[in-house]
Amino acid sequence: MLKKKNEALFVGVDIGSLTTKAVAYSPSGIIVTAMIPTGVIPEKSGREILENVLASADVSRKEVNAVVATGYGRITAEYADKTITEITCHAKGAHYLHASTRTIVDIGGQDCKVIRLDEDGNVADFAMNDKCAAGTGRFLEVISQVFKISLEEMGTLAQSEAPLVPINNTCTVFAESEIISLLARGERAESILKGVFRAIASRVSGIAARIGVDGDVFFSGGVAKNCGMVAALEEVLQCPIVSLEFDPQLVGALGAAVLASELRVKS
Repeated sequence: MLKKKNEALFVGVDIGSLTTKAVAYSPSGIIVTAMIPTGVIPEKSGREILENVLASADVSRKEVNAVVATGYGRITAEYADKTITEITCHAKGAHYLHASTRTIVDIGGQDCKVIRLDEDGNVADFAMNDKCAAGTGRFLEVISQVFKISLEEMGTLAQSEAPLVPINNTCTVFAESEIISLLARGERAESILKGVFRAIASRVSGIAARIGVDGDVFFSGGVAKNCGMVAALEEVLQCPIVSLEFDPQLVGALGAAVLASELRVKS
């Protein structure tokens, strides 16, 4: 989508633990998006992604009305006009995409959050996992290395008709050892993967139980791209997950861009 002449432009930058995302947004809609690995220097990846979206939108930094940064690396974003927590940004992004959203499950690279919204898209309550990486994108990456298949293949295999084999450990290290033992015992990969996704979904359900699940459920973050994870969540939470064409990994950056537009209006 091209920016209309003389139309305001806003950018949201989401510096996550594994990937850095950006969305350029105007009142007429989303102009351009971009995503790169975060790497070891969040400040560098944030500046790089900003330059990428500006180049794609064919605008200079001076032509951008406001930039909002979010994500764990937002404290390094000196180029931003304001920094806002990822919880608020995911809430705003999900509400923008699907106004009936009342619950968000956000599974990122290193953490998992469940966010409850009011009817205006504001954060009413939230809960998140502890510092353990179990049930996160990093956890799934470790498991994919055990099976030597992609995350996408994991999701597809997990949707087979094979019976589920429970995974008892949610700690990344112990779960990896348990899976290796199950494979050595001759259990089918499909059955084990079903157990992996069920274990993560059950962990999310435990987090959600602290604040309750209400209304339409929106799944954001990179893990939301995995069909096996979506199916497991729907089964455990006993409700459908909102399905959209928009990349769920960009929801936080989109929310930051929309908040940037509100920031400009209020100033």
